[in-house]
Amino acid sequence: MAEVARARLRGIEMAYEERGAGERPLVLVHGFTGSRDDWREMLPRLAPRGRTLAPDLRGHGETSNPGDPAGYTFERLAQDLGAFLTAAGVPRCDLLGHSMGGMVALRLALAEPERIASLLLMDTSADPIPRGARAMIEAAAKIAREAGMQALFETGRAASERQPDRPASFVRSIERMGPEVFWDRIRTKMLAMDPVAYATLGLALVDDRGVADRLGEIRCPTTVLVGAEDAAFRRPSERLAGDIPGAHLVVIEAAAHSPQLENPEAWLAAVLGHLDRARG
Repeated sequence: MAEVARARLRGIEMAYEERGAGERPLVLVHGFTGSRDDWREMLPRLAPRGRTLAPDLRGHGETSNPGDPAGYTFERLAQDLGAFLTAAGVPRCDLLGHSMGGMVALRLALAEPERIASLLLMDTSADPIPRGARAMIEAAAKIAREAGMQALFETGRAASERQPDRPASFVRSIERMGPEVFWDRIRTKMLAMDPVAYATLGLALVDDRGVADRLGEIRCPTTVLVGAEDAAFRRPSERLAGDIPGAHLVVIEAAAHSPQLENPEAWLAAVLGHLDRARG
C-alpha cells in the first residue's frame, strides 16, 4: 500500500495518496463522509494510465479538522482542491468527483476552467438534495455533536440493516467484502471525520444554492457516471449530462451510489473510456 503524502495549504494539512506517473494526472475526489479509501481498490488499476491522486477533503480522513463551520463550504473545499493541485505540482488534470466531491469538482471547474482538462461527475448533482433530507441530517448532526461519531456510525449501520429496500448492488458489495470488513471501512471514515464538518456540510447539501444555472459554461470533455440503482441521483445525473455541452452519460448497471465498489469492472471501463476520449 502506498504511503500517505501530505501537502500544506491554506492553513490545513491535506493527506493524499499518489500512484503512477505522468504529466496530466487523474484526481479522484471522494464524497460526504468518505476519504481516499473509497478508491483503495482502483488506485493500482488506474496507475498504469498515468499519475493518479486521491486527496482527503478538509474535515475528512487524515486531512486537518479545523472545527470551524465557516471553513466547511463547497466553495472552500473547491479552493482547497485548487491549492492542493498547486502544491502537488499539477497545472492541469482530469478531475473525477463523487457525490459531494462532484459538487466540489463542478465549482473548481467553473472557478478555474484552465486547470481542468476534463471532468468525470459520478453520482452527483448540480442542485441541492431534496429539502426533505434536512430533518434527518439535523438529527444525525445532533448525535454527532452530543454522542460522537462512533454513536452516529452505530445508528447509521443499524438503520441501514433494517432498511428493506436497500439496492441489490449495495447488498452484494457487503456480501463480497464480508459484513465486518465493509462496515469497518465505513466506521474508520466516520470516526476520522470532524463532527462540525458533518453537521455543516450535511446541511450545505440541502441549503446550498447549487450551480445548475452555470452548467452551460463548462467546455471541457465531461462524462457523467451514475449507478443504475442510485435512485436519488439518476435524474440529477441525467440533468447534468443534458445541460453540460457535449457531456456523455454512462449508466453503470448492477451499481448504486458507489459504482467503483459495486461494479468495479464496469466503472473502470467507463473511466478508462473517458480518459481515452479526453486525452486522445
